[in-house]
Amino acid sequence: MRPRPLVVFDRLDLLEWQFCQRISRLSIYRPWRVTLQAASRLGDWPVWVLLILAQPWLQPNGAWRVLQYSVIALFAVAIYRLVKTRLCRERPFITYGGGIECCEPARDRYSFPSGHTMHAVMFSVLVAAHTPWLLPVVLPLTLLIAISRVGLGLHYVSDVLAGAAMGYAFALASLYWMG
Repeated sequence: MRPRPLVVFDRLDLLEWQFCQRISRLSIYRPWRVTLQAASRLGDWPVWVLLILAQPWLQPNGAWRVLQYSVIALFAVAIYRLVKTRLCRERPFITYGGGIECCEPARDRYSFPSGHTMHAVMFSVLVAAHTPWLLPVVLPLTLLIAISRVGLGLHYVSDVLAGAAMGYAFALASLYWMG
């Protein structure tokens, strides 16, 4: 018999998987799937690199922001990869076989945490601090990126929440250390 806390985690894992399965089923609708795939691809890196490179034209001290955003993005990637390769949580479509369809190629085998969501939230917080007039564009994209990770069968909800928490923490650290 398994210890009680492990049974609780098994139950929570099953409930989360069932929820992810329901969300990923919505991807059978082509317009929704294409929207999620587009958001996911933008969240790979293009939109964030564009945001970094555009800083000199977006704000008076933008050249400094290029350095700040680049440093925190590289630091976040290093910590993210360290966490991801140590925890080794299989993606939902791998763990549960045919129960969840993968609608987009995975970058690697493991799912925890969501790097797409981490970067989206991190840059959203930085945008809120430095160029808040961009929030009407960045916030919906961030939300779509986070939803896409579960909707495309690549992540559990807890992966996305952990990625969001990490992104928020990295952004706050960047704002504290670099203004």
